[in-house]
Amino acid sequence: MKEKIIKWLLILLGAAFLGIMLVLPLATVLVYALRQGFEVFIQAVTDDYSVKALKLTLFTTVISVAVNTLFGVFAAWAISKFQFRGKQVLTALIDIPFSISPIIAGLVFILVFGRIGWAYPLLETWNIKIVFAVPGIVLATIFVTFPFVSRELIPLMQAQGSDEEEAAALMGAKGLLIFRKVTFPHIKWGLLYGIILCTARALGEFGAVSVVSGHLRGKTNTLPLHVEILFNEFKLTAAFAVSSILVLIAVLILILRNIVESRVKQEER
Repeated sequence: MKEKIIKWLLILLGAAFLGIMLVLPLATVLVYALRQGFEVFIQAVTDDYSVKALKLTLFTTVISVAVNTLFGVFAAWAISKFQFRGKQVLTALIDIPFSISPIIAGLVFILVFGRIGWAYPLLETWNIKIVFAVPGIVLATIFVTFPFVSRELIPLMQAQGSDEEEAAALMGAKGLLIFRKVTFPHIKWGLLYGIILCTARALGEFGAVSVVSGHLRGKTNTLPLHVEILFNEFKLTAAFAVSSILVLIAVLILILRNIVESRVKQEER
């Protein structure tokens, strides 16, 4: 009886905490976004600046996820399947974005590619603009989402071991074929899970992008930056309306993540 009381008390406390900290704020965003009517909501989300911000956010997310997925697979494969000098250093470097503030990451890009950066003269010679332009936003987003895919894959591939790959190699299979037929089936759900986490992080990135973007409305503003500008201009309904787009995307990503987790559990049984 005592254990049941403790169990239900913990469940209620957990549900109350999640309701207050997560569900209530998200519901408030949606309610506030629609408080002046659906027409005002549609007008805010279809505004030219909002559409451009959404397109830039999606473009940045697609590029960042593609790059980090490719790197994550290669890095996880190298770290988990091979022994080489500097392996621990590579593993530690992958975790750097977890330990560095995104704002500091943005400042680093300013110091490297900005007017005071050592790479600026070369970039100016080739007429390439990184800071206060789309390439800088993409690079900053890639940096902050760097570890998500590789960190999902490394434990899986280490647990898998290398016996099956070695057996396939002895039978004459080449590297890409070994990965496609032997390695990938074991990591496919972990890879998808890492991609989902990377996508969610890229969509909501604010700090690093805020530093390198220059806040050029209609050019370098992603959706989170556009929300900040609307809020600072006291256009609260528009700000919450645009925010609701990110909320809805987050809910869809959460649903997809739960589907992936359930599939993983089914395969493990």
